[in-house]
Amino acid sequence: MRYGQITLEKEQSARLLGWGIRFFLTAALTASRTPGGYAPFALGCIAAAGPGADGGAALLGGLVGAVLFVDFADALPFLAAGILILTAATAFQGTRFLSGRRVMALTAAVLFLVVSGIYVLQSLSPWDRLTPCLAAAGLTGAAAWFFIPLFQPREAHPDAEGILFLTAALLLALEDLEILGLSIGRTLLCVLLAYTAYERGPVAGASVGLGLGLTADLCAGTGSGIFTAGLGLAGLLTGSRAGRGRSSAALAFVAAAMAALLPARDPLAQPLLFESLAGAGGFLLLPGRLFGGKRIRRQESAAPAVIAPHLKEQLNRAATALRELYDSMNRTPGRSSEENPAVVFDRAAERVCRECALCNLCWQREYTSTFNALNDATPTLLERGRAMAKDFPPYFADRCIHLPDFLTAINGELSAFLLRRQYRRQLEEARRSARGQYAQLSELLTATAAGLGETATVSASEPFSCRVGAVLRPKQGERVCGDTLMSFQTEDGTWCLLLCDGMGSGEGARKESSLTCRLLRQFLEAGIAPEAALKTLNSAMSLRGAETGSFTTIDLCTCSPATGELVFYKFGAAPSYLKKGGTVRRITGGSLPAGLRAGAAAPDVTRACLEPGGFAVMISDGVADPARDEWLQNLLAGWDGTDPQELAGLILTESIQREQLQDDCGIQVLCRAPEKSSTAV
Repeated sequence: MRYGQITLEKEQSARLLGWGIRFFLTAALTASRTPGGYAPFALGCIAAAGPGADGGAALLGGLVGAVLFVDFADALPFLAAGILILTAATAFQGTRFLSGRRVMALTAAVLFLVVSGIYVLQSLSPWDRLTPCLAAAGLTGAAAWFFIPLFQPREAHPDAEGILFLTAALLLALEDLEILGLSIGRTLLCVLLAYTAYERGPVAGASVGLGLGLTADLCAGTGSGIFTAGLGLAGLLTGSRAGRGRSSAALAFVAAAMAALLPARDPLAQPLLFESLAGAGGFLLLPGRLFGGKRIRRQESAAPAVIAPHLKEQLNRAATALRELYDSMNRTPGRSSEENPAVVFDRAAERVCRECALCNLCWQREYTSTFNALNDATPTLLERGRAMAKDFPPYFADRCIHLPDFLTAINGELSAFLLRRQYRRQLEEARRSARGQYAQLSELLTATAAGLGETATVSASEPFSCRVGAVLRPKQGERVCGDTLMSFQTEDGTWCLLLCDGMGSGEGARKESSLTCRLLRQFLEAGIAPEAALKTLNSAMSLRGAETGSFTTIDLCTCSPATGELVFYKFGAAPSYLKKGGTVRRITGGSLPAGLRAGAAAPDVTRACLEPGGFAVMISDGVADPARDEWLQNLLAGWDGTDPQELAGLILTESIQREQLQDDCGIQVLCRAPEKSSTAV
């Protein structure tokens, strides 16, 4: 009995401790707010706390936090969303509906969006509040996703990503606390990023930096991505110094922050730069036992000498890809974007003078005097931003019988003209800034690689059992094909197949598609993840497209022959097909071609498994109309050969008979052999 009583007391103490942790964490996270007065991290904590009394403790903590940190008008939707989340978790307790981590995170985001969306729709400016609301909904779901393993652990060791996210969310609560103009929360975020990148390496450092930066941007409501750019690059370069001295890692952190923030014109760039410097100093002051003490030095001495040369080669490849991207943007011939101010008077006259009784007198018999009067008034109008009767000579002002209406029309057109000119200049400044950042990043990566030692020769791994077949055919009447095909293996053995279709056909389309393939290959061979490489390339192509008016579809397929893991990435590309025996699967996407969507637009991503003896087929839209490609699926299902080149040729022959070469044709086939064999391309 005594033993049972002690056990019961321990269980009660553990339960009270759990309630206290949920209560105080939710209360503290309520201080981490985003634009619009939302507290998404606290709602994520309520969703992760669990049903019943556990969730009730978190909700009570949210209530206390709302009283302390949230305005009354914002506290009502916050508490309403928290109550709904807890109600859903409790109502479906013990069922499979909300037992999954993904489902619970999605449920929390949707319930938040339902409650907050009502307030957004009833506000005076719903469109202005829509974006902060959607961003907060995303953060609510992300917070629930990362917090659930912390409150409902399935393993003995706590979830490292969840702890990192929770720490960052708590530090963001200190964002508005400043000392000497520096944000305490953001400075500590820099310390956290430097420590994480130094401990986990460049890939984890870049991922954590981008995640922290994006979250900080959403909380600050900048809209410029200044935190994402600065912290992402800082995490990458600091991680590249993992295993070396902390001083070099701190210098890499500061150098990355300077490279990303000095060219920026955002008001927060300068404070963030000083906060990065302070964060690097704080990183150096961390106690040595956090890094394993003397074990770090022993690990450094025992580290294989091949790591530095390999990293140097990867950095040089990334630098070359960015330099090529910068050069491609500079090679684009610029077009004059200045608009003639005369359009203001032309449009005003079209609205007022056309029905005037003196129209023929002013614009035909006295055209020269009218032109001179308007031309002489133009500098004054542009300088002041508004037209007045005194700006025009008396002979014109006295003759115009609709002068007030004419002035009103001029002022309306003048305002629109000045806004268009301001927009064009800001767009051009953004283009120049982007080009400069690509060049600076390339130089910085090259300089970092230069300090990593000489390049060592790495023995090539045995080729995996994959074969590739490819055919190209230009449009009827054209001498060159506007499609470009490319296939290669990265250092880790992953096969990459590229198919790009330039706008139109002929030499111009070939140049665009070839440039896109070459740039994307350089990014992939530099070790950059495919989705990140495609987002970067799309951003650059959207800037080029604003000048050239061109775009390119991108179809990328990556395959790991050892496991058969297959991933399709599509930007406006035609369908692809997976064949195994008589079964054919059709892979499609709905995104626009690269260059048509501004910003870091994401491609359509489809994951599949390529079984031994299976085929992956990629085609351009000239091969088969996506709306009537049953013939191609039937051909693939009935073909029983083993040669991918033979299959590519057969598809092209059938396509010519059906489509009559109305567009460029590109076909690429990947075959995963049942056993390893020589690789033939």
